[in-house]
Amino acid sequence: MSPTQTRTASRRNGHKPKKTATLLAQRIVGEIADGHLAPGTPLESEKEMLERYQLARGTLREALRFLEIQGVIQIKTGPGGGPIVAEPSSRHLASNLAMVLQLEGAPFAAVLDARTTLEPTLAARAAENITEEQLAELQASMDRMGEHIEDPSIFLEENENFHAIIAQASNNAVFANVMSALHWIIDGTRLGVEYETKQRKSVLREHKRIYERVAAGDAEGSRAAMASHIEDFAKFLARRYPAVVDAPIRWDQID
Repeated sequence: MSPTQTRTASRRNGHKPKKTATLLAQRIVGEIADGHLAPGTPLESEKEMLERYQLARGTLREALRFLEIQGVIQIKTGPGGGPIVAEPSSRHLASNLAMVLQLEGAPFAAVLDARTTLEPTLAARAAENITEEQLAELQASMDRMGEHIEDPSIFLEENENFHAIIAQASNNAVFANVMSALHWIIDGTRLGVEYETKQRKSVLREHKRIYERVAAGDAEGSRAAMASHIEDFAKFLARRYPAVVDAPIRWDQID
């Protein structure tokens, strides 16, 4: 069914019809997913898409621009350029979530609460589902953090990486993406949060405790270790940066 036919059907059924550009964007995503197109795969040229979809150039460009903003495609410029398949990251989800949370007036504390609720459960699930490859990735993350403990940027990168691997090991794509998105928001560095060497070393020790319980397949031990880790982080923020905890989330702090 073409985007125009879909709009007509929606109107007959009493639903507010979607914009043609939105329907086209959804169709392109479906074709990427159904075709198992890997990142870097070129899509059809604009001329070929116009011929196949039978839509106005402005509608096609609006759809492609939307997909580019969402990280689904990249538009390569120059000779031989055109849309190519990209790979959306959790940062795109974090951006959309932060925008909604700002409009609702949600404070930074709300994300802390969500993390406190969800992440210990993910650690428990990770203990039951983690692969040897993921265990090796956790170890590599801890090694890199330890080797560069004086570098705040590497610390933040590996802190996010460690928690992302735990979420992925829970074997649930929804949890993995939601938690990765929350980590982009919870970072706090754009709000002035700084992690001194003392805090970075403490985080590394806690990561090692979590790793040990997960590697041992100890679900409840993993849950407890992660809960303690998140609680320590919340206490650190409350003690050192109380204004950050109470501050409303802003979209421009993420994107």
